[in-house]
Amino acid sequence: MPEIELTAGTIHYEDTGGPGPVVVLLHGLVHDATVWRTVVADLRRDHRCIAPTLPYGAHRTPMRPDVPLDPDSVIELIAEFMERLDLREVTLVESDCGRAQTVAARHPERLARLVLISCEAFDNYPPGAPGKMISLICKVPGGVALMARVLGLRALRRLPIGLGALTKRPVPTEITEGWLRPLRTDPVIRNDFRRYNAGVRRTELLEAAEALPSFDRPALVVWATEDRMMPRDHGRRLAELLPQGRLLEIEDSCTLIAEDQPEQLSAALRSFVAEPTGDRA
Repeated sequence: MPEIELTAGTIHYEDTGGPGPVVVLLHGLVHDATVWRTVVADLRRDHRCIAPTLPYGAHRTPMRPDVPLDPDSVIELIAEFMERLDLREVTLVESDCGRAQTVAARHPERLARLVLISCEAFDNYPPGAPGKMISLICKVPGGVALMARVLGLRALRRLPIGLGALTKRPVPTEITEGWLRPLRTDPVIRNDFRRYNAGVRRTELLEAAEALPSFDRPALVVWATEDRMMPRDHGRRLAELLPQGRLLEIEDSCTLIAEDQPEQLSAALRSFVAEPTGDRA
C-alpha cells in the first residue's frame, strides 16, 4: 500500500487509480481499509477508490507522540489527506464512525457528495454498549491490552460486545486477524488507540448535526435496518438535516453493510455517484 506523511504521522492507503470519479472511503474503529475490499473490487472498474487506514487501532505505523490524537485531530487529518493528494470533486463515504459529518461542515471545499453509512450520530456517542465499554476500558490502566487479548480469542469475537455487534455474518478470519494484530502486538498502537478514545468529546456529533444543514450538496444516508449499534431513526434524522439528503435503508444487515451486504452497497454508491448534480430523481 502507498503511504503519505501527514502532520499526525504516516497513513497507509489503497488507491485504485484511474480517471473515474473519486470516492474516498473511511472505516470505523479497529478496522482498516480492507473493510471496503468487496465494494472497491466492484467500483474500481470505473471509479478511483481511495481508502486510507486511519489511526483507529488497526493502523500499522504509530502516530507521532507529540501531536494530539483524538477525533478532532482525525477530522483535520482526513482534510489534510485529501488536500495532499489534491483530490477534487470527492464523494466522501464513511461507515461506523462519524468524522465525515464534521469534515463536510468544516472542510467542504473538496467534496462533491457525502455518504453516511450506519454511523455514530447525535447523542449516540460513543455508540451503543460496545462503544461505551471501549471508552471505559481506555480509562483503566492495562484495559486496552486486556481487550486486545480477549479479542485475540476467536471464539469470543462474535460476542455482542465485540465484532459480533457490528455484523450479522462472521467476517473472514484473515480479515479480522489483520484488524486486530496491531492492537495485540504493538504497545505503541495500543497507546494510540487509548489516546484517540480518551479524546472523545460527547458533544462532538451534536455540534456536527447543527452544522450539517450548511452542506448543500448531494448526500445519501444508508442505514442497516437491523443495526444493533446505531438507532434506526438516526438515519432518517441525518437525511432530513442535509438539504439534499435522502435515506436508503438496507435489510438483512448490521452496522458494517460493507461486510453484510456489499453488493447492495456498491450498487447504491455507483447509482448515487452517477447522478448529475442536483438530480435526485
